[in-house]
Amino acid sequence: MVAVAPEQGVRFPVLRATWSAQTFLHWPYPPERVQALLPRGLTVDRYEGAAWVSLTPFVMAGARGPGVRARLPGLATFPETNLRTCVRGPDGRDGLWFFSLEVTWPPLLAARALGVPYRLGRLRVTGDGERVHYEGTRAGGFPSYLLTVRPGAPITPSGRDVWLTGRWRAYSRRLGVCWRVPVFHEPWSLRRATVETWEETLTAAAGLPPPSGEPVAHFSAGVGRVRLGAPLPRLPRRRPKK
Repeated sequence: MVAVAPEQGVRFPVLRATWSAQTFLHWPYPPERVQALLPRGLTVDRYEGAAWVSLTPFVMAGARGPGVRARLPGLATFPETNLRTCVRGPDGRDGLWFFSLEVTWPPLLAARALGVPYRLGRLRVTGDGERVHYEGTRAGGFPSYLLTVRPGAPITPSGRDVWLTGRWRAYSRRLGVCWRVPVFHEPWSLRRATVETWEETLTAAAGLPPPSGEPVAHFSAGVGRVRLGAPLPRLPRRRPKK
C-alpha cells in the first residue's frame, strides 16, 4: 500500500545500505505511452489520470550483503541514478518498475541475472552547501544527464507527494515471471527542491518522449536502514470459484 512508512519489514535482506543526497524529479505522462513499455503482468499506476515517470539520482553508502557488518572498512559507497515509474503487479499490489539503473559499482551488475536492469556508468554527485549537482553518462556515452538543484525547506507531504515516493516494493521480470522485491527504509523526510539546471536523455533511451513542463521536484538528505529483500515470484491473483 502506498504510505509514508513501510508496510512490512525485511527480515532477511540481501542488501543493506544508506541512501543520501537524493533528488526526485517527477513528470506526468499519458498512461498508454508508459504502459506500452511495461512487461506483461504489470499495469501502469495512475494519479489523477496520469502515469508518472521519475528520475532519481542519489548516493548509496555502506552497501553490503548478508552477514556483513556496517562498521567494517571498505564498504561500497557510490552514486546511483534510476529512471522509474509506478505500477501495479500481477497480484494487484503497488510498486515500482525501473526502466534503468545506472551505477559505478560493478558487483551490482550481478543483479541483472534477477531481471534488474543495472548498467555501468560514469556518475558524480557534488555539493557546495547550497546546491547539489548530479551528472552521469552510461558506459558508451549514451544516455546522459546533468542536474543541479537547490534544496529548500522541509515540507508536509501532500497526497501526491506520498503517492510518488511512498513505494515499498519493486518489480522485475525474469524467466517469463514477474518478481517482487520488498523494500524497507526509514520514512522519507522531504524538502522542496528548486531545479536550476537539468538536461537528460534517459527518457529517450527508455523509449519515452522527452518530458514536457517543469517537473515536480523533491529533495531528501537521505534515509538509513535501507534493506532490500530477496526477489519473490508474483503470480496473478486467482479469482474465487463460483
